[in-house]
Amino acid sequence: MGRWLGFCLVTCCLATRPGFSQTSPPAFIPPPPASSQANAANPEQRVRLQRPDAPGPNDVVTTAESQEADGPLRHLRGNVKIETFDKKLEADEADYDQDTGEAEVRGHVRYQNFADGTKLNCDHGKYNVNTETGIFYDVNGTSPSKIVARPGLLTSSNPFYFEGKWAERKEDRYVVHEGFVTDCKVPKPWWRLTGPKFDIIPGNRAIAYHTVFHIKGLPLLYTPAYYKSLKKVPRQSGFMTPNIGRSSLYGGMLGLAYYWAINRSYDTFYRIQYFTSRGFAHTYDFRGKVTPGTDFNFSLYGVNDRGVPIGGGQVQKQGGVQLTFDGKSDLGDGWEARAQLNYLSSFLFRQTFSQSFREAISSESHSVGYVTKHWSSFGFDVVADRDEQFQSVTPDDKIVIRKLPEVDFLSRDRQIVGGPLPIYFSFDSSAGFFDRTQPTFQSRQFVNRVDLYPHLTSALHWAGFSLAASFAVRETEYGSSVVNGQLQGADILRSAREVRLELLPPALERIYKSPKWLGGEKVKHVIEPRVEYALVDGIDNFNRIIRFDETDIMSNTNQVTLSIANRLLVKNKDGNVNEVLTWEVSQSRYFDPTFGGAVVPGQRNVVASSEELDGFAFLNGPRHYSPIVSSLRFQHRVGFEWRLDYDPLLGQVSNSAFNVDLRFSKYFISAGHNQVRTDPVVAPNSNQVHGLIGYGNQNRRGWNAAMSLYYDYKKAILVFATTQISYNTDCCGISVEYGRFNVGSRDDTQYRVAFAVANVGSFGTLRKQERIF
Repeated sequence: MGRWLGFCLVTCCLATRPGFSQTSPPAFIPPPPASSQANAANPEQRVRLQRPDAPGPNDVVTTAESQEADGPLRHLRGNVKIETFDKKLEADEADYDQDTGEAEVRGHVRYQNFADGTKLNCDHGKYNVNTETGIFYDVNGTSPSKIVARPGLLTSSNPFYFEGKWAERKEDRYVVHEGFVTDCKVPKPWWRLTGPKFDIIPGNRAIAYHTVFHIKGLPLLYTPAYYKSLKKVPRQSGFMTPNIGRSSLYGGMLGLAYYWAINRSYDTFYRIQYFTSRGFAHTYDFRGKVTPGTDFNFSLYGVNDRGVPIGGGQVQKQGGVQLTFDGKSDLGDGWEARAQLNYLSSFLFRQTFSQSFREAISSESHSVGYVTKHWSSFGFDVVADRDEQFQSVTPDDKIVIRKLPEVDFLSRDRQIVGGPLPIYFSFDSSAGFFDRTQPTFQSRQFVNRVDLYPHLTSALHWAGFSLAASFAVRETEYGSSVVNGQLQGADILRSAREVRLELLPPALERIYKSPKWLGGEKVKHVIEPRVEYALVDGIDNFNRIIRFDETDIMSNTNQVTLSIANRLLVKNKDGNVNEVLTWEVSQSRYFDPTFGGAVVPGQRNVVASSEELDGFAFLNGPRHYSPIVSSLRFQHRVGFEWRLDYDPLLGQVSNSAFNVDLRFSKYFISAGHNQVRTDPVVAPNSNQVHGLIGYGNQNRRGWNAAMSLYYDYKKAILVFATTQISYNTDCCGISVEYGRFNVGSRDDTQYRVAFAVANVGSFGTLRKQERIF
């Protein structure tokens, strides 16, 4: 019996025709077929593994305690062995015909296939060593497991075990009758797939008829036929496993899906789900690999919501549509095209019907498509872009910025002067049409913008000091501007001159003997100071420029930025060096506190100088210095990161974000805190903590559990919490999740369950991308 016998039968438990197919679409689509040519290295070819002292490829060797010859018929008795090149048949007694190759075996029959590792035991049977066909009675056996390592898949090294009243091999088919299959330990397996007939063609397909899936002897699922593809690319059309769940927001949940493997290059998937309290939800995916360099993935999720009562006899419908598309294509000659499209009909729809916390709080929808080519030091791009930022769940309370399109041409640094003081030339340039829409402002539908930005750069190194200097001119023309909040149709030109200097003094360093807790032999402490000077002048119309992207926030400045970095480098006994600690502190001094009139008192101001220093906004008016920005990172057994801004103007910490991760033995812990304490004009104040604690992992046998939460101190509410508990046996596992959402208008409690069969897959309402582990 082939090694596929056990494996093929057990994998039937998740794929049916006309019943259920696989539990989730395949993770990839193969490339389209290549031209058919003879190839000695054909990956579909079965390779027969040799074994020591095996008979020759055309030889049959028989041994026994006693042998009697009756013409071509040999009567073998006692410790009988009939061996060929890659198979061995053992029994208490056998009658073997040397002419026909037919052997009738009886008593403690053992069959072993060395080519694929299959082992079989039976009471008696018949086997032909020439045709490799036979029939076996009261049969059981094992076949090595096939472990497919992919994220979210429970794995096991247990062999697949099968039993049957009788089994036969006919040509290239194996048929087992009145039996069952499992990859659990026997005699008391956790799960079994039973049926009157299992029909397998190794490397092609397996069919099980009138099967029943049992868990601990309890019948769970019946289907008239299970179908499983055993081809190299195991994709097969069929119905997916139905999912059932419960939510306080949606009510009962029942879903059914169908997967269609159109051909080797395309497949599609559709799921319809019914929420008893809300209506129908639809999920549609379409994927394709058109050529080896061209592929795409299209997804659509929508809900026909019946709505919820909001008083006064009115109903608020919260349904909508979310569409995503991701595709790329190699156009040849260095050209590449890529598109990532995201469309969201409303933020209220995302908050209400998203299945993950991160998606529910994401208030941005970004789409971009581009064609690009890079050669030598040059690059050329044509970009179309749409960025939509939702300010609240109120309809039309959003900011939409579009590029329709933009053409970019750039060059990296090219040396134009050599010698001890080299000079490099580079440039950025772009031209395009832009549009900005928000509740209180609407630009013209197409605002043209042309930007030219050439640079000259040089560097000087002396006695450990490094000085880099650059000079740039930037000319940007806009086809429209704004004056006192009113749109003006006249063109406007922004002219800027820029000088930048960067001084790097020699680093200070010292080597110490490493403490034991760092795990190395030597530790080096390095101190790296840095001084940066920037002068930008000529921009006297900053507040007339419409903001489309980072190009438009360039302003006048005259500033010095001082920073110092401390690093700890540990060398182990093998000579490998790891940076375990980094602490950087920086602050800017502004000699022009208004940035050339760009900063308006009493409102949030964002200019390029502040963005380059800190990711948090801090300009609510003119100021001579920035907050002190500190960034501390540590990575050795414990992962720790703390980003902190101390604002001397406020006399307090204005922003703080830290996160710590720890894993020891079977436990893992993560905790973090994010706080914003600044002028509410600049940013809404917040104070949130999040944590994760767990025990075990995806493949650990026994109990595994984890809990995650986000708590908002400012609002005094638990924003999100989830608890997952799983129990894994040697061959299967079950996971249960409790989830709590309290995000915006959403107040929801969910219960989800998933059941996993090792090396095969899982089914249920708890998706692998939403699991903690």
